[in-house]
Amino acid sequence: MAVAGLYRRILPSPPAIEFASSEGKRLFSESLQNGTMEGFFKLISHFQTQSEPAYCGLASLSMVLNALAIDPQRKWKGPWRWYDESMLDCCEPLEKVQTDGITFGKVACLAQCAGAKVDSFRTNQSTIDDFRNHVVKCTSSEHCHLIASYHRKPFKQTGTGHFSPIGGYHAESDMALILDVARFKYPPHWVPLALLWEAMDTIDEATGRPRGFMLISSHQRAPSLLYTLSCRDESWVSMAKYLIDDVPILLKSEDLKNVHEVLSLLLMSLPACAGNFIKWVAEVRRQEEEGSSLSKEEKDRLAVKEEVLQQVHETELYKCVTDLLSSSTSNCKLRKKDSLTEIAANVCCEGAALLSGGLTSRNGICCRTCIRCLKDNGDEHTTVVSGTVVSGGGNEQEVDMLVPVSKATARSSCDTTLNNCIVMHPANNDVLTVLLLALPPSTWLDIQDESLLAEIQGLVSTENLPDALQQEVLHLRWQLHYLKRCKDKEVDNDLTLP
Repeated sequence: MAVAGLYRRILPSPPAIEFASSEGKRLFSESLQNGTMEGFFKLISHFQTQSEPAYCGLASLSMVLNALAIDPQRKWKGPWRWYDESMLDCCEPLEKVQTDGITFGKVACLAQCAGAKVDSFRTNQSTIDDFRNHVVKCTSSEHCHLIASYHRKPFKQTGTGHFSPIGGYHAESDMALILDVARFKYPPHWVPLALLWEAMDTIDEATGRPRGFMLISSHQRAPSLLYTLSCRDESWVSMAKYLIDDVPILLKSEDLKNVHEVLSLLLMSLPACAGNFIKWVAEVRRQEEEGSSLSKEEKDRLAVKEEVLQQVHETELYKCVTDLLSSSTSNCKLRKKDSLTEIAANVCCEGAALLSGGLTSRNGICCRTCIRCLKDNGDEHTTVVSGTVVSGGGNEQEVDMLVPVSKATARSSCDTTLNNCIVMHPANNDVLTVLLLALPPSTWLDIQDESLLAEIQGLVSTENLPDALQQEVLHLRWQLHYLKRCKDKEVDNDLTLP
């Protein structure tokens, strides 16, 4: 019986040279001796085939992120934290990528949101000589990788736009090795660098702009550990518009006399969906995986989150926000206190779905939660919320949520009592504080009272923030910048950071 479908394609050669051919092996051997295959081994260790016909951008990026050993700070399946295409959804819904593919700018956006350092260049922003220098630099190092966005036609290949990482460079023949993530179609192959430049120097019909290449490397530390902006809920568009477009107009139109009035105006005007836009990140694990103790890695990640949380609570802006939210006149849509057990019920259900391999569905019901305090060898305590999640089929799953906490102060609006010690978990007041800190500095410039403007600028300035909190805030600002570009469909027009 005949089976409809395609089994691979014959690689047009020339111009390409198959990597596994005798000529391809010679190019590899000579490039290895010349030191321009250094990045190859990390990439090939994480080489993957795109799981959907339109997932070439996502597959290329997850391959590079794993090669750089960037920790996604969330679990993929089972106990494993690992980048997979299904986890790259902060700039474009996966359903849309699956049908339409993804643009150059949004791949750069995804890389930024994933915590990588990204330098993006369209062909009209670079030259072939600059491109060659970047290829040599990245293929001579394990710490930087290059993803090319190109059209297949110059290589006489079928198909249109495509993304793939560059795995090596042969200087004498001026050829680059493309690690094609569509391995069901074409194997890895060498191509003339000049022809690759020509393939990149084509117009993407989806944006009307040239394609190009991006250099991806890792930061010295993860740029975001505790807070993140989310576009999984469709309401992110209205929140991005409010923060970037509406807030400056509000500040300009109102006759504001003090900090309380400024914050009250902004918080009372928040869209109802604000709580879906900025979130604090909780780590979830199966109870049976690690037993009752925490691993050193889990302790270290939790310690950094708690450091950030404590630093938020020590800012003057946090004190102002907390006073406002606790006042009887506050009408902020996020004024309601967070219940740790309510938070845990939601997070444990979502975590159970992820640990079971579900990506977006939440069919489980968290029927009971229990707040526990684990003590390590010292005097430090760790707050863990244990939950039992019952799936639609009646199966039970025991999960833990690791909760970052800080010591409570007199201004605390949300606390939990553990072993006669009152501690604070992430809540609306610190989330709102971080969101205000992450707004672009230009947001406040239309405040008409000069002394009030100076006072506000002092409260929201990032210059004197502790390093951990400063990095957290700046990363949120970058996320907001990219989401704004996505909202305005301009992410492919401006790839620079704010």
